[in-house]
Amino acid sequence: MEHAEFVDHILVQAAAMRGAAVEAGPDAEVPSCPGWTVLDLVRHIARVHARVGEILVAEDITVRPDFPRAPQRWDELLEWWDTALSTMVRRFTDLDPLAPTWMFPGAAERTVRAWARRMAHETAIHRLDAELALGVESRLTFAPEFAADGIDERLGLRAIGDSSAVTTGGTILFHAADAGRAWTMTVRPGQNPEVTSAPDAAMHTDAVVAGTADAVYRAVWGRPSTAVTTGSHELVESLPRL
Repeated sequence: MEHAEFVDHILVQAAAMRGAAVEAGPDAEVPSCPGWTVLDLVRHIARVHARVGEILVAEDITVRPDFPRAPQRWDELLEWWDTALSTMVRRFTDLDPLAPTWMFPGAAERTVRAWARRMAHETAIHRLDAELALGVESRLTFAPEFAADGIDERLGLRAIGDSSAVTTGGTILFHAADAGRAWTMTVRPGQNPEVTSAPDAAMHTDAVVAGTADAVYRAVWGRPSTAVTTGSHELVESLPRL
């Protein structure tokens, strides 16, 4: 996907998330984020957007910026988020997509474009969270190309997560049938997983997570999903969390 497409997705997903959050109200519980209310969810994404906006223009790209403080009151928080989102998107539009930035240690790409991709998927998943907080079944279905890219991005992030809790080993196949994409993740105790594209979705592995790209996308993000897991559920559940 192109940089401009990611920026467009940020705008679309953020607008939809904001609408669902306002409709649900700040005190509504977010079932896909246990212990969070909609207020917590909005504060989280607002702080993320504000932080990324600063990352994009930071002169020292070797230092991890802190998360900014966000207002506590709902109306003030929404206004603060609007400003943070607008600033971040403007910088994504104005800056060279290949300009270097700070990024998580171990990440394959550390550029403005990588952050646009990261924010497109972060915002999309939290849009889903906001819609789930409405207490009704979400009719949202992510397009196969976008969902497949999100699977790819999320698996890459998991591969640089905290491996200290990984005590089992094996290979997992993730298969997004309608996108024609598959990935294998090799897990070893105490090590970061290795992710590669799978040339053959029928290859033997210890576990398989399969479904539409939309379903697998939700599954790798730990959201309610119709993806089907076969084989070692323990192996899938042992994957590093961010």
